[in-house]
Amino acid sequence: MNKRYQAVIFDLGGVLVNWDPRHLYGRFFNDDVAAMEQFLTEINFHAWNLEQDRGRSFADGVAELSAQLPQYADLIRAYDQHWEDSITGQIDGTVDLLQSLRAAGYTVGLLSNISTEKYDVLRRKYRFFEYFDSQLISADVKLLKPDPRIYALMLEQIDRAADECIFVDDSAVNVAGADRVGMTAIQFQSPHQLKIELQQRGVLS
Repeated sequence: MNKRYQAVIFDLGGVLVNWDPRHLYGRFFNDDVAAMEQFLTEINFHAWNLEQDRGRSFADGVAELSAQLPQYADLIRAYDQHWEDSITGQIDGTVDLLQSLRAAGYTVGLLSNISTEKYDVLRRKYRFFEYFDSQLISADVKLLKPDPRIYALMLEQIDRAADECIFVDDSAVNVAGADRVGMTAIQFQSPHQLKIELQQRGVLS
């Protein structure tokens, strides 16, 4: 084990599972990408979805947005009803790295912006959740990355100092947030890229 680093903390969507609302919505728009993107922009999907990640229930989120944009009510509801279709599977290479890190003696943590409802769906479906020593979900604590308080909670939960931890996320904003609190932050692009960056830091051979 690397003497400096004691823990590696992973994001979930885009790092361990291949999540994108476009996977789900493609069929509703008959793969008309322009129309789908216009819809996602018009409903301000990212901001709306973040409120579920912050702890709002999907029932409340769907009701509120449908009231504002009744012409899209069916499409808005579809995201809740068919949410699993937004995930096309686990990212095998990252799961392999997670297992290797755990086997090498590193503390491995999960820090994700996700609703509790949908997190529970994934936990029942994917075995890799068993490998984590600690898991912290935004909706459970009503905080979102890149708020420094959620990183502090993660560090407290795993009992590690920030400079002992590597943080992996596909979001540049969340990576910057981890960097600001003193973690070594890696923006995920692919399992191969992540493996190389871990090796460059003396983590994994």
